[in-house]
Amino acid sequence: MATPREDDGMSPEISLWEPFPFYGHAHRTLYVNNNGVVSFGAGVPEFTPEPFPVAQRPLLAPFWADVDTTLGGTVFYRQSRQPALLARLARDIGTAVPSPGPPPTWAFVATWDHVTFFGAATKKVNTFQAVLATNGVTSFVMFNYGTISWTTGIANQGNPHTGLGGTPAQAGFNSGDPAHYAVLPGSRSPRVPNIARGSNVGVPGRWIFRVEGDIVTPGPPDVPPGDVTPDDVTPNDVTQGPPNHSTQEMVYLCH
Repeated sequence: MATPREDDGMSPEISLWEPFPFYGHAHRTLYVNNNGVVSFGAGVPEFTPEPFPVAQRPLLAPFWADVDTTLGGTVFYRQSRQPALLARLARDIGTAVPSPGPPPTWAFVATWDHVTFFGAATKKVNTFQAVLATNGVTSFVMFNYGTISWTTGIANQGNPHTGLGGTPAQAGFNSGDPAHYAVLPGSRSPRVPNIARGSNVGVPGRWIFRVEGDIVTPGPPDVPPGDVTPDDVTPNDVTQGPPNHSTQEMVYLCH
Protein backbone atom coordinates (compact mmCIF):
# COMPACT_ATOMS: atom_id res chain seq x y z
CA MET A 1 0.00 0.00 0.00
CA ALA A 2 1.02 3.63 -0.50
CA THR A 3 -0.19 6.90 0.97
CA PRO A 4 -1.85 9.46 -1.31
CA ARG A 5 0.64 11.40 -3.43
CA GLU A 6 -0.01 14.80 -1.87
CA ASP A 7 1.55 17.42 0.36
CA ASP A 8 0.92 16.76 4.07
CA GLY A 9 -1.06 13.62 3.22
CA MET A 10 -1.47 10.42 5.22
CA SER A 11 -2.86 6.91 5.06
CA PRO A 12 -6.36 6.11 6.26
CA GLU A 13 -6.57 4.77 9.81
CA ILE A 14 -4.98 1.31 9.63
CA SER A 15 -6.35 -1.51 11.81
CA LEU A 16 -3.46 -3.60 13.11
CA TRP A 17 -3.51 -7.39 12.97
CA GLU A 18 -2.01 -7.45 16.47
CA PRO A 19 -2.06 -4.77 19.19
CA PHE A 20 1.23 -2.89 19.44
CA PRO A 21 2.30 -2.19 23.07
CA PHE A 22 3.80 1.28 23.31
CA TYR A 23 4.54 2.64 26.78
CA GLY A 24 1.68 1.02 28.63
CA HIS A 25 -0.94 1.27 25.91
CA ALA A 26 -1.75 -1.46 23.37
CA HIS A 27 -2.51 0.44 20.17
CA ARG A 28 -4.83 -1.22 17.67
CA THR A 29 -4.65 1.35 14.86
CA LEU A 30 -2.12 3.77 13.41
CA TYR A 31 -1.54 6.29 10.62
CA VAL A 32 1.39 6.60 8.23
CA ASN A 33 1.95 10.29 7.59
CA ASN A 34 3.78 11.66 4.55
CA ASN A 35 5.70 14.06 6.79
CA GLY A 36 7.85 11.27 8.21
CA VAL A 37 5.71 10.16 11.16
CA VAL A 38 3.86 7.01 12.24
CA SER A 39 1.20 8.10 14.72
CA PHE A 40 -1.34 6.50 17.03
CA GLY A 41 -4.82 7.91 17.69
CA ALA A 42 -4.76 10.64 15.05
CA GLY A 43 -2.93 11.64 11.88
CA VAL A 44 -0.13 14.21 11.87
CA PRO A 45 -0.51 16.63 8.95
CA GLU A 46 1.76 19.20 10.62
CA PHE A 47 4.89 19.88 8.60
CA THR A 48 6.82 21.65 11.38
CA PRO A 49 8.44 19.15 13.78
CA GLU A 50 7.64 19.86 17.41
CA PRO A 51 10.31 19.36 20.09
CA PHE A 52 9.70 16.29 22.25
CA PRO A 53 8.03 15.59 24.60
CA VAL A 54 4.65 16.45 23.05
CA ALA A 55 1.69 15.84 25.37
CA GLN A 56 -0.93 13.27 24.36
CA ARG A 57 0.58 12.61 20.94
CA PRO A 58 2.07 9.11 20.81
CA LEU A 59 4.12 8.85 17.64
CA LEU A 60 7.25 7.53 16.00
CA ALA A 61 9.23 9.99 13.91
CA PRO A 62 11.99 8.50 11.80
CA PHE A 63 12.25 11.89 10.05
CA TRP A 64 9.54 14.46 10.85
CA ALA A 65 9.88 17.13 8.18
CA ASP A 66 7.92 18.75 5.34
CA VAL A 67 7.78 15.92 2.80
CA ASP A 68 5.95 16.60 -0.47
CA THR A 69 5.38 13.45 -2.52
CA THR A 70 3.75 15.45 -5.31
CA LEU A 71 7.30 16.50 -6.19
CA GLY A 72 8.90 13.10 -5.86
CA GLY A 73 9.03 9.83 -3.98
CA THR A 74 6.51 7.42 -2.50
CA VAL A 75 5.52 6.37 1.01
CA PHE A 76 4.88 2.62 1.21
CA TYR A 77 3.55 0.60 4.13
CA ARG A 78 2.50 -2.93 5.00
CA GLN A 79 1.95 -5.23 7.96
CA SER A 80 3.25 -8.75 7.85
CA ARG A 81 3.47 -12.15 9.49
CA GLN A 82 5.78 -13.40 6.74
CA PRO A 83 8.16 -15.94 8.34
CA ALA A 84 11.25 -14.71 6.48
CA LEU A 85 10.68 -11.11 7.54
CA LEU A 86 9.99 -12.06 11.16
CA ALA A 87 13.08 -14.28 11.25
CA ARG A 88 15.23 -11.43 9.93
CA LEU A 89 13.76 -9.08 12.52
CA ALA A 90 14.33 -11.56 15.34
CA ARG A 91 17.95 -11.98 14.26
CA ASP A 92 18.60 -8.25 13.97
CA ILE A 93 16.92 -7.45 17.29
CA GLY A 94 18.55 -10.41 19.03
CA THR A 95 22.06 -9.38 18.04
CA ALA A 96 21.46 -5.83 19.26
CA VAL A 97 19.35 -6.18 22.41
CA PRO A 98 20.31 -8.20 25.51
CA SER A 99 17.51 -10.68 26.42
CA PRO A 100 14.98 -9.47 23.82
CA GLY A 101 12.42 -12.12 24.80
CA PRO A 102 10.38 -14.31 22.42
CA PRO A 103 10.69 -13.46 18.71
CA PRO A 104 8.19 -11.09 17.09
CA THR A 105 5.02 -12.52 15.60
CA TRP A 106 3.99 -9.41 13.66
CA ALA A 107 5.67 -6.48 11.94
CA PHE A 108 4.67 -3.20 10.34
CA VAL A 109 6.98 -1.56 7.80
CA ALA A 110 6.70 2.03 6.56
CA THR A 111 9.20 3.31 3.99
CA TRP A 112 9.66 6.85 2.70
CA ASP A 113 11.34 6.06 -0.59
CA HIS A 114 13.27 8.87 -2.36
CA VAL A 115 10.99 11.60 -1.02
CA THR A 116 11.66 15.29 -1.52
CA PHE A 117 10.55 18.40 0.38
CA PHE A 118 7.91 21.07 -0.03
CA GLY A 119 9.10 23.85 -2.34
CA ALA A 120 12.06 21.86 -3.65
CA ALA A 121 13.96 23.36 -6.57
CA THR A 122 16.46 20.51 -6.49
CA LYS A 123 16.58 16.74 -7.02
CA LYS A 124 17.69 16.04 -3.44
CA VAL A 125 15.80 13.11 -1.87
CA ASN A 126 15.71 11.18 1.41
CA THR A 127 15.04 7.48 2.03
CA PHE A 128 14.23 6.23 5.51
CA GLN A 129 12.07 3.69 7.27
CA ALA A 130 10.26 2.71 10.47
CA VAL A 131 9.74 -0.94 11.41
CA LEU A 132 7.44 -1.91 14.30
CA ALA A 133 7.64 -5.44 15.70
CA THR A 134 5.93 -7.23 18.59
CA ASN A 135 5.02 -10.61 20.01
CA GLY A 136 2.14 -9.07 21.97
CA VAL A 137 4.27 -8.55 25.09
CA THR A 138 7.62 -7.04 24.08
CA SER A 139 7.73 -4.51 21.27
CA PHE A 140 10.46 -2.81 19.28
CA VAL A 141 10.89 0.08 16.87
CA MET A 142 13.65 0.07 14.28
CA PHE A 143 14.61 3.16 12.29
CA ASN A 144 16.65 2.58 9.12
CA TYR A 145 18.25 5.36 7.08
CA GLY A 146 19.52 5.38 3.53
CA THR A 147 20.35 8.72 1.93
CA ILE A 148 19.51 11.82 3.98
CA SER A 149 20.33 14.85 1.84
CA TRP A 150 17.80 17.48 2.94
CA THR A 151 16.42 18.62 6.29
CA THR A 152 13.83 21.36 5.75
CA GLY A 153 11.04 22.54 3.45
CA ILE A 154 10.62 26.15 2.42
CA ALA A 155 7.57 26.66 4.70
CA ASN A 156 10.01 26.16 7.59
CA GLN A 157 12.46 28.67 6.08
CA GLY A 158 14.54 26.06 4.30
CA ASN A 159 16.51 26.85 1.17
CA PRO A 160 14.69 25.56 -1.96
CA HIS A 161 17.99 24.65 -3.65
CA THR A 162 19.81 22.97 -0.75
CA GLY A 163 16.92 21.73 1.42
CA LEU A 164 18.82 23.03 4.45
CA GLY A 165 18.37 25.78 7.03
CA GLY A 166 15.31 26.93 8.94
CA THR A 167 13.78 24.38 11.34
CA PRO A 168 15.35 21.01 10.49
CA ALA A 169 13.74 17.59 10.90
CA GLN A 170 13.07 15.80 14.18
CA ALA A 171 13.96 12.11 14.63
CA GLY A 172 12.92 9.98 17.59
CA PHE A 173 9.75 8.89 19.31
CA ASN A 174 7.26 10.34 21.75
CA SER A 175 5.06 8.31 24.12
CA GLY A 176 2.61 11.14 24.79
CA ASP A 177 3.70 11.59 28.40
CA PRO A 178 6.49 13.86 29.67
CA ALA A 179 8.81 11.04 30.75
CA HIS A 180 9.20 8.63 27.84
CA TYR A 181 10.68 9.86 24.61
CA ALA A 182 13.91 9.61 22.65
CA VAL A 183 15.57 12.14 20.38
CA LEU A 184 18.30 11.05 18.00
CA PRO A 185 21.46 13.19 18.10
CA GLY A 186 21.22 16.31 15.96
CA SER A 187 17.42 16.35 15.76
CA ARG A 188 15.95 19.77 14.90
CA SER A 189 19.49 20.97 14.15
CA PRO A 190 21.64 21.16 11.01
CA ARG A 191 23.34 17.94 12.14
CA VAL A 192 20.31 15.72 11.76
CA PRO A 193 21.64 14.09 8.53
CA ASN A 194 24.27 12.40 10.73
CA ILE A 195 21.60 9.89 11.83
CA ALA A 196 22.24 8.08 8.53
CA ARG A 197 25.82 7.45 9.71
CA GLY A 198 25.12 6.84 13.39
CA SER A 199 23.61 3.93 15.30
CA ASN A 200 22.84 2.69 18.79
CA VAL A 201 23.26 -0.96 17.73
CA GLY A 202 26.53 -0.96 15.79
CA VAL A 203 24.97 -0.93 12.29
CA PRO A 204 25.43 2.45 10.57
CA GLY A 205 22.05 3.98 9.73
CA ARG A 206 20.11 1.72 12.11
CA TRP A 207 18.53 2.52 15.49
CA ILE A 208 16.54 0.05 17.62
CA PHE A 209 14.40 0.80 20.68
CA ARG A 210 12.40 -1.44 22.98
CA VAL A 211 9.21 0.51 23.60
CA GLU A 212 6.60 -1.41 25.57
CA GLY A 213 7.95 -0.08 28.89
CA ASP A 214 10.97 1.85 30.06
CA ILE A 215 13.41 2.96 27.37
CA VAL A 216 16.06 0.40 26.51
CA THR A 217 19.04 1.67 24.52
CA PRO A 218 20.75 -1.56 23.43
CA GLY A 219 24.39 -2.07 22.64
CA PRO A 220 27.45 -0.20 23.95
CA PRO A 221 27.48 3.39 22.66
CA ASP A 222 30.45 4.47 20.59
CA VAL A 223 30.67 8.20 19.90
CA PRO A 224 33.34 9.09 17.32
CA PRO A 225 35.64 11.96 18.31
CA GLY A 226 34.43 15.24 16.89
CA ASP A 227 31.18 13.79 15.56
CA VAL A 228 28.86 14.59 18.48
CA THR A 229 29.70 17.14 21.15
CA PRO A 230 28.08 17.34 24.62
CA ASP A 231 26.14 20.40 23.51
CA ASP A 232 24.49 18.36 20.74
CA VAL A 233 23.01 15.71 23.05
CA THR A 234 20.22 16.24 25.58
CA PRO A 235 19.68 13.92 28.61
CA ASN A 236 17.00 12.03 26.68
CA ASP A 237 19.15 11.54 23.61
CA VAL A 238 20.42 8.16 22.53
CA THR A 239 24.02 7.98 21.40
CA GLN A 240 25.60 7.85 18.00
CA GLY A 241 27.66 4.97 16.65
CA PRO A 242 30.62 4.81 14.30
CA PRO A 243 30.32 6.78 11.06
CA ASN A 244 29.97 4.81 7.84
CA HIS A 245 28.11 5.47 4.63
CA SER A 246 26.81 1.90 4.29
CA THR A 247 23.31 0.93 5.43
CA GLN A 248 21.02 -2.07 5.60
CA GLU A 249 17.94 0.11 5.13
CA MET A 250 16.80 -1.65 1.96
CA VAL A 251 16.42 -5.05 3.69
CA TYR A 252 12.91 -4.19 4.81
CA LEU A 253 11.83 -2.16 1.77
CA CYS A 254 8.15 -2.87 1.37
CA HIS A 255 7.16 -2.57 -2.28
